[in-house]
Amino acid sequence: MNRTTQASRPEEEDAYVNRRSDKIKIHTAEDFDGMRAAGRLAAQCLDILTPEVRPGVTTQHLDDLARAFILDHGAWPAPYNYRGFPASICTSLNHVICHGIPADKPMREGDILNIDVTVILDGWHGDTNRTYPVGDVPLRARRLIDVTYDALMRGLDVVRPGATFGDIGAAIQKYAEGFNLSVVRDFCGHGLGRVFHDAPNVLHYGKPGTGPVIEAGMFFTVEPMINIGRPDVRMLADGWTAVTRDRTLSAQFEHSVGVTETGLEIFTLSPAGYTKPPYAA
Repeated sequence: MNRTTQASRPEEEDAYVNRRSDKIKIHTAEDFDGMRAAGRLAAQCLDILTPEVRPGVTTQHLDDLARAFILDHGAWPAPYNYRGFPASICTSLNHVICHGIPADKPMREGDILNIDVTVILDGWHGDTNRTYPVGDVPLRARRLIDVTYDALMRGLDVVRPGATFGDIGAAIQKYAEGFNLSVVRDFCGHGLGRVFHDAPNVLHYGKPGTGPVIEAGMFFTVEPMINIGRPDVRMLADGWTAVTRDRTLSAQFEHSVGVTETGLEIFTLSPAGYTKPPYAA
């Protein structure tokens, strides 16, 4: 969510005051139950938004739908009022890398849109995002979306006890750069659970065998941001919206996961079967 790594909760979320620590938390089997429910709800929210991603629809409309869905299910949209963020979801169009703010401008044929949803359900955070083609998109945009999704899954494929976080980043970087695309370095994945942004930082580039060793019971996100052009970032005056400095397209996908004794569990898989673009259920 933010380049800085310390998380603070808005006053109205005093029930969720557990704060980030520098030590990676190891969670229990009961904690997995909480994360399954939160992750499923976040994925369901994206599922109900999926048919609405089309030309002529505004991202503000998507935000309104998401907020109503989340509240109706007894949860809270974690981005809302998080350090002043003014919306319930992030909507990042075209050259916006992340943290785009919903607006009343209609989407156009050929746009690409990333929707990032985080819910708080019974104190647990479910965090996920997907990039969508808006109608028919150019081939280079389709290729970017496909490679970004596949890069995420390549990163997740290496997650198991005894691997390192550097293994995740190396797998993503090698795959994306093999298509002459670039990996954004200014933002990263993160630990989560009862805290929105917790240890560790999960880089999407790096060298195999480096970084902390992965252990069973860890919860974190993997959420690579991949650009057609250079990886350089520019922040807009609103203090949130991050765009590609060369104004080329950017895409992102994200899952929240928990490490098991033998591998990982993805908490944010789509219940509707919207697994990979073009999201055929």
